[in-house]
Amino acid sequence: MNNRPRVAAIGECMLELSGVPGQGASRTMTLGYGGDTLNTAVYMARLGMDVDYVTALGDDQHSQWMLDAWQAEGVGVSLVTRLPGRVPGLYMIDTDPDGERHFSYWRSAAPARELFDDDARVEALRAALSGYRLVYLSGITLSLYPPAAQEKLFALLAGLRQRGVKVAFDGNYRPAGWPDGEAARRAFSRACETSDMVLPTFEDEQALFGDAGPGVTLARIAAEGAGEIVLKQGPAGCRVKDAEGEQVVAAQRVETVVDTTAAGDSFNAGYLAGRLSGLAPADASRQGHALAARVIQVRGAILPREQMPDPVNSEAGQ
Repeated sequence: MNNRPRVAAIGECMLELSGVPGQGASRTMTLGYGGDTLNTAVYMARLGMDVDYVTALGDDQHSQWMLDAWQAEGVGVSLVTRLPGRVPGLYMIDTDPDGERHFSYWRSAAPARELFDDDARVEALRAALSGYRLVYLSGITLSLYPPAAQEKLFALLAGLRQRGVKVAFDGNYRPAGWPDGEAARRAFSRACETSDMVLPTFEDEQALFGDAGPGVTLARIAAEGAGEIVLKQGPAGCRVKDAEGEQVVAAQRVETVVDTTAAGDSFNAGYLAGRLSGLAPADASRQGHALAARVIQVRGAILPREQMPDPVNSEAGQ
């Protein structure tokens, strides 16, 4: 019998074009795939969670290729909607000499944007997700949907919480995905009101809300209703706020940063998998830091399996 915690991650995975830094615009590109919540789903599956991905794709060969790859990583695809005649979104990634990445997107007609357009589909998702332990989404997830679809998503999450399903939200603010800052602020605040756990990045929150410091961010999100907040601060570690108070958990030191892609996504996976396995917030944060430290030392979002750090053990795990 499978007793692993069941997790669903909602979002979009796109085709990814990437090249070797420094070769210029004429360089040869490599085709891959990527998406923030998908990255987290892959790492949570590797850490022993029973994870399904919730999105919409086309019925083309590239969509099938992605589905096959996710399944090979242990990520379930039974909740993926296939839309006839459609193809996935596409983005191109450039990485500068300091490891920071820059994106160009072709995604305005991506099928993932229509996931909540159909009421029957939403009801089917509500029924399917009622037995899960956790549903995870991000600010990039929210940016996919117009306001009416966002409201359907928030209603879905509120109903799931009434059934005992936990909701976790990572802000992951990307200005290019939003019509303006006010639209993003409204959606982020609604998401925090509808979440049990919030895992923001201070740099993103400061850019969106103008927070003067990490304490302001923690206080604002706590006032919106989240009971557990883990504020990521890059090399400065994270600040955890819950019913027991606040604490700072140091990050692991990394001498050479190669690529920061999926640093936050992998931290979230380590943290959430730790919490679902019975770890206290500080130990779950250490597990998140350990995974993120490995991820930023290699190029790309997903580590080779053999480079995964050992999970933190807990007597309270299940």
